[in-house]
Amino acid sequence: MLGLAAPSNAVLAGAEGVHPGPMSRPQAYARAAALSGLGRKMFFDPALSASGLQACSSCHDPHRAFGPASAGPVEMGGPHMDQPGLRAVPSLRYLQAVPAFTEHFHDSDDEGDESVDNGPTGGLTWDGRADHGQDQARIPLLSPFEMANKDVGEVVAALARAAYADEFKAVFGDAVFDHPDQAFEATVEALGTFEQSAPDFYPYSSRYDAFLAGKATLTASELHGRQLFEDPLKGNCASCHLSEPANDGEPPQFTDFGFLGLGVPRNPAIPANADPNYFDLGLCGPQRSDLKGRSEYCGLFRTPTLRNVALKKSFFHNGYFHSLRDAVAFYASRDSDPGRWYPRNADGTIRQNDDLPKAYWANLNQDPPFGKKPGDKPALTDPEIDDIVAFLGTLTDADQQDQATH
Repeated sequence: MLGLAAPSNAVLAGAEGVHPGPMSRPQAYARAAALSGLGRKMFFDPALSASGLQACSSCHDPHRAFGPASAGPVEMGGPHMDQPGLRAVPSLRYLQAVPAFTEHFHDSDDEGDESVDNGPTGGLTWDGRADHGQDQARIPLLSPFEMANKDVGEVVAALARAAYADEFKAVFGDAVFDHPDQAFEATVEALGTFEQSAPDFYPYSSRYDAFLAGKATLTASELHGRQLFEDPLKGNCASCHLSEPANDGEPPQFTDFGFLGLGVPRNPAIPANADPNYFDLGLCGPQRSDLKGRSEYCGLFRTPTLRNVALKKSFFHNGYFHSLRDAVAFYASRDSDPGRWYPRNADGTIRQNDDLPKAYWANLNQDPPFGKKPGDKPALTDPEIDDIVAFLGTLTDADQQDQATH
């Protein structure tokens, strides 16, 4: 996708707005190609931010599987690039199969047991509040601590000045910039379409994918790590990070798209956390507002895919951990050795689950490897943790391999 002018066989804007009428399959493909090319240009364009310094790619680096390149728990943005975010930036890879958010998810009959209610599932962002890529694209464009445009009109004015403005009009109509609301809808549609580009966002090119296809081998350590990852009495990681192909043959997504409460330690490096009364409660707020007051959802965050996880420099929604090994070790000994992870009060007692009010502790996951008592033997030994980390390294896509060594 080079973002050239719209193909001659594309059906472009309709007479009444930016969306075309009925299309043939070739026309639909041609329009998708034109949208993706436009979306690519916008994705890398810092002029679409109030500061003129921040593009989508500033936080979603294509050389880091469209995740952040920095190790900071949050990114800086705003009109003067001095406003901190509230959460760690997630990768945009492998979001193409995420279902729309629902409070009651039942597996389809080709993937699991339809009778089981898996609870809140789906949606994008850490709290699932955006159902589609174009819904998610609205958030950073208008967020005061991200690209910080004051309104849709400011985004559209920047687009009208862009070098690709004529291309935008070729796809969405000559008068598109005269209607800012329609032009903004066109903008997020193009960004969402680009983020459905398979070579960029879901190549399935990791060594593990090649292994599943019988075209690569894993080391003894990686194979043992896979076994531990899938063992329900050891790592039990695959209970949420599905590692086997679906019944229809679709490659594993390494997520069940669900939500869990993990009790990750509070991160003092996030400026918002300087307020002792501020808590990021995930599904029940404050960034998501429609489930406010649903106490059973407080402290739950979306289970991300583990594909390309070895490239990350910060882990979990608050970026508390900065090594993959520590993230795995936290699972193994959160409950058996809480003093390793949580701070201590002045009297020496452990301030366990310090980023979640006690009223919501019942929401924390207790499935293995959790659920142990302090002093119990941890679910995983140090060598076993090393093997799981080695296995997770096999999930790095081929185009990201040189980044995996940096």
